[in-house]
Amino acid sequence: MTQTKTRALTEGALMVAAATALSYVKLLELPQGGSVCIGMLPIFLYCARWGCKESFLASFAYGLLQLIFDGAYAWGPTSMLFDYVLAYGVLGVACLFRKQKGGVYIGTVVGCLCRFLVHFISGITIYRIYEPTELFNTTFANPYIYSAAYNGSYMVIDLVLCLVITALLYRPLSRYFAPQETVAAVKRNQGPEL
Repeated sequence: MTQTKTRALTEGALMVAAATALSYVKLLELPQGGSVCIGMLPIFLYCARWGCKESFLASFAYGLLQLIFDGAYAWGPTSMLFDYVLAYGVLGVACLFRKQKGGVYIGTVVGCLCRFLVHFISGITIYRIYEPTELFNTTFANPYIYSAAYNGSYMVIDLVLCLVITALLYRPLSRYFAPQETVAAVKRNQGPEL
């Protein structure tokens, strides 16, 4: 195993562990699953640095850990697949924007949007069984509206928190945000350190 692969694996394990730990610091927890926390932040930071294979692997591992430690909110095998494995697994899409200017922010927005879409689809199937449902003292008979309102209520706050904290960390961690290929190329060419 090369030094770069070892570093990617080690960083991935640390970021997944940090994400899992941060997922327990919940600012708000909804009654049928979903919470406001910054657990996704380490995954997005990792995606800003590493390639697709590494990013999707870390996201998938995070999803499996969420299922193992928080799977009490699953409504069956379909819910387990959608609300945990797929919903967290799609966070890896953030890596597609890592080489663009502001890529960590774009990746965070796209990753959160993809996770929301997976939760939304899962919510439609689950809430259709239990309709009408109530959220914030409002009754919803339409599962599409309820799923969007329920999942959006915490995902929007998660997104804003991740963007704000990333903005606060960006300058101190600017060297970390450089994609690994860039760092390796600069070191080979004896150029200035990033």
